[in-house]
Amino acid sequence: MIKFLDLKGVTKLYAKEIQKAADDVISSGWYLQGNANATFEQHYAEYIGTKHCVGVANGLDALIWIYRAYIEMGLMQEGDEVIVPANTYIASILAITENGLKPVLVEPNIETLEIDDQLIEQAITPRTRSILIVHLYGRCAYTERIGELCKKHHLKLVEDNAQAHGCRYGEIRTGSLGDAAGHSFYPGKNLGALGDGGAVTTNDPALADCIRALANYGSERKYVFKYKGRNSRLDEIQAAILDVKLRHLDNDNHHRQQIAHYYYKHISNPLIQLPILFDDAQNVYHIFPILCSERDRLQQYLTEQGIQTLIHYPIPPHQQECYREWNTMSRPITERIHQQELSLPISPVLTDREAAAVVEALNSFQ
Repeated sequence: MIKFLDLKGVTKLYAKEIQKAADDVISSGWYLQGNANATFEQHYAEYIGTKHCVGVANGLDALIWIYRAYIEMGLMQEGDEVIVPANTYIASILAITENGLKPVLVEPNIETLEIDDQLIEQAITPRTRSILIVHLYGRCAYTERIGELCKKHHLKLVEDNAQAHGCRYGEIRTGSLGDAAGHSFYPGKNLGALGDGGAVTTNDPALADCIRALANYGSERKYVFKYKGRNSRLDEIQAAILDVKLRHLDNDNHHRQQIAHYYYKHISNPLIQLPILFDDAQNVYHIFPILCSERDRLQQYLTEQGIQTLIHYPIPPHQQECYREWNTMSRPITERIHQQELSLPISPVLTDREAAAVVEALNSFQ
């Protein structure tokens, strides 16, 4: 079986460095909010290109704390609206509703699978306070038009960078394009921990300070609580492991890009649609998505050929039971993507031979 993602193999690439990093933390006797966190936060902020990085428990919390901090700072209030792509993973939307804010679901562009910047302005109302762009599948979702709309309408630009560690827009990395960004270090991400983890990056010192307090029970100093916060901290072992893997991230992403280019060059089945190709800087290929009207049959065929694939994602947010009030909503482009999307194997350890086998199977599908 060609695995969709061989996590064991990915970890094995840097096993000795990872083991030493974990041993160093264990030997230190300091397991939360210590030197490993401080070091990783500094290194990741420098890598992304922001002044501040705050480690938190997971990627969902990272997004939750951004909007919660804006509320605490008096810049937003419950009932305000946040524009968000309709075809995102549920976490992007949960972060909005968790704060009593209202998601406004905007359709993606079918050629890029990212939010359609031509549809955003018509969704802006007097209650709109933010645009949340999601760099879905590892592809940069930012455009100059989005930046201009944020300036024109005085909106906070927040990035969901959970799937795009290392991606760029020109010379600027995603995670530093807007006012703040949430990052997930779930094990399967391009920069993945060996457990849950997340971070917020920003150039706003007040926002960073507020988030750091919110994620530590609401405390700015011990036993003094300014906010009604929660325990949402990145632990020392995960921070140390992430710091190891950060050193190899660009090389890992380069391997993903090589596999992706092979797919683009050699997949030639008219039943399969590929998203348009951007330059390498704008895509780190966390996921390599294809569209096929016979998606379920194609997935079964690939399984029979010994190729593991996944669907990102089978049910769009507006059709989920947890948002049943949206279930009658029509978002046809989003629905088409969720009905047709199939994710191909791609990872830092996928071999050329395996990629060739994937292509051969795809091209033979009828």
